[in-house]
Amino acid sequence: MKSWLYLAVAITCEVVATSSLKASNEFSRLFPSIIVVVGYIGAFYFLSLVLRTIPVGIAYAIWAGLGIVAVAVISWLLYGQKLDLPAVTGISLILAGVIVLNLFSKSAAH
Repeated sequence: MKSWLYLAVAITCEVVATSSLKASNEFSRLFPSIIVVVGYIGAFYFLSLVLRTIPVGIAYAIWAGLGIVAVAVISWLLYGQKLDLPAVTGISLILAGVIVLNLFSKSAAH
């Protein structure tokens, strides 16, 4: 169970870091740049802890899938990024893939 908590923390760190990239203005603004660097360090550290018990392919698929969905939603809310029907459909399919992986795959360590 601890590994799943670590994975949630890794995803959160990565989403915060990625979402802060735009605010860093190509690393020309100090505070958002610090958030980016610290966020990615935290993301990779917690992902390394996850890999003790969850296979790398499964952990990365969940991390990437949920990260994509979260960053797209945050970009829509904070930066006004437009999400058309193909974008929403694609994001929904990614989310569906993560759900299928967790509910039905015997590869995921639960």
